[in-house]
Amino acid sequence: MQSFQEVYEVVKLIPSGRATSYGAIAKYLSTGARLVGWAMNAAHGLADVPAHRVVNRNGLLTGKMHFQTPTTMQELLESEGITIKDDQIQNFKEVFWNPQIELSL
Repeated sequence: MQSFQEVYEVVKLIPSGRATSYGAIAKYLSTGARLVGWAMNAAHGLADVPAHRVVNRNGLLTGKMHFQTPTTMQELLESEGITIKDDQIQNFKEVFWNPQIELSL
């Protein structure tokens, strides 16, 4: 089983202006998406883990309730140039960061 720290190490590599999904991280680490979700829920106090860049497979801001305010996640993504409408990343396929591809050797 993967540890939260391994999830955080992947999340730290997501570039500004990009986002990924719980499932994409889980697939990369050969673990379950729930573990990634639990790690993200616990990461919101960690300044060096950009948890706002991890969303569900449809680009929905499903983790927004774990941030300081209900709008913090959206504000952080928008500050990086990502467009959000109705709690969903617009053009998600274009900003999607796939660790399987981006981190391949």
